[in-house]
Amino acid sequence: MSDRDRFPGWHGTTIVAVRKGAEVVVAGDGQVSLGQTIIKGTARKVRRLNPGGQPVVCGFAGSTADAFTLLERLERKLEASPGQLQRAAVELAKDWRTDKYLRNLEAMLIVTDGRELYVITGAGDVLEPENDIAAIGSGGNFALAAARGMYDTDRDAEAIARRALEIAAEICVYTNGNMTVEKISRDA
Repeated sequence: MSDRDRFPGWHGTTIVAVRKGAEVVVAGDGQVSLGQTIIKGTARKVRRLNPGGQPVVCGFAGSTADAFTLLERLERKLEASPGQLQRAAVELAKDWRTDKYLRNLEAMLIVTDGRELYVITGAGDVLEPENDIAAIGSGGNFALAAARGMYDTDRDAEAIARRALEIAAEICVYTNGNMTVEKISRDA
């Protein structure tokens, strides 16, 4: 029996990003679960990085330690390529897929600099979402569907992201309503 079979595993989170007009909003819930137990309800899974004075907002789902490792690597990639989020994201994904240590990390990231918006995975993917909405985590599909349903209304990006996360929290048992919300504009 492997360690993964014996250990119940960390589950859940919901991160949603909405780009509308000149703004991108990334919102994440605060629940950390171990198996069927809620360990913490106020985790911050959305963070603002500022490498070299270039602000970037990141949201993560999956193992917290793994996500922090990836955020540190992303920050180094951004310092090496200031103002080039796509290049930094591709370099991170490449390292994540090929590095013996990194390829075992279990997390996903949503990153944005206000202009570009990407989902980065351990499979080497750097995905630019269609329809200006991205979502990851156990409640990600619920938040994605909710955000798409509200996108063509008069709501702004923040209102859509907040309500989409609320809806996901009502459906997904691994998502709660304690939100961290970060906003960034194209002019950042």
